[in-house]
Amino acid sequence: MPTTKYKRVLLKLSGEVFQNKETGHNLDAKVLENVAKQLIEVRELGFEICLVCGGGNIFRGLAGEAAGISRSQGDYMGMLATVINALALQSALEALGAQTRVMTAIPMPNVAEPFIRRRAIRHLEKGRIVIFGAGTGNPYFTTDSAAALRASEIEVDLLAKGTKVDGVYTADPMKDPNATKYDKVTYEEAIQKDLGIMDTAAFSLCRENKIPIIVFNFFKDHEMKRVLIGEPVGTLIKQD
Repeated sequence: MPTTKYKRVLLKLSGEVFQNKETGHNLDAKVLENVAKQLIEVRELGFEICLVCGGGNIFRGLAGEAAGISRSQGDYMGMLATVINALALQSALEALGAQTRVMTAIPMPNVAEPFIRRRAIRHLEKGRIVIFGAGTGNPYFTTDSAAALRASEIEVDLLAKGTKVDGVYTADPMKDPNATKYDKVTYEEAIQKDLGIMDTAAFSLCRENKIPIIVFNFFKDHEMKRVLIGEPVGTLIKQD
């Protein structure tokens, strides 16, 4: 294993990661395979890897309100969407020979294990890639909050948020050519400047439990490996 301050890492991926907007597929087999390969690459280096998937490629609770669905009901539907993504990623990982477990906040024993903290830690210690589905199991919480919660419960060394840009900027770099990238910010700065990395509840959990966050471009080849071996990649959010 490379010399690094990280060993156990939780990766947060949005549901949109699994989409292929060119083909219109919400779950694209090639994208799933590429995600799986990145995870296996860092697992084979000796890191303990777990992740939380969003469900926005399939359904968003907030969007359901426009269709007359209550916020609570919509959020539960969104949680089920995250389980679909988790199972799809599990299949992609196992097709490449990885050992995995899907654990859900909402019990559904026919398809996944219920989340039990000690069991999750044991799976990681045995070298399995653990995928957490169904968010926190409660409405009104985002999957960012679920990622921060699970990261706190299983005592990870890093919460890595994979995005389509190479870090956190002063403005949207896709829209503002003058946007500049932050190499490092504190939790307080991220909240005060409303940088849009995660919601306030997620930041608060990470701050209270001293879990650093790195935002990086997951779609750049081998970028997650570079993050974990300690190269200056992305934007680091932590206390001073």
